[in-house]
Amino acid sequence: MEAFGRVLILIGLAIAFCGLVILIFSRIFPTLGNLPGDLRFEGKDFQVYFPLATMILISLIATIVLNILIRIFRP
Repeated sequence: MEAFGRVLILIGLAIAFCGLVILIFSRIFPTLGNLPGDLRFEGKDFQVYFPLATMILISLIATIVLNILIRIFRP
């Protein structure tokens, strides 16, 4: 039970860290949610936002960074 508690704490810290990173990047790059490939549909009573270009850009950056870190720390 003690190990499960530690895992929950680590998950909570990871989520808090991701939130902090999102807040920092939203202030540094204010156009990150308004790229040309981001889809926005607005109707009379609804609004749908699908940040396709933003998700692809973040995925590419994360892939590059993780690959560099894996190559550096691989024994």
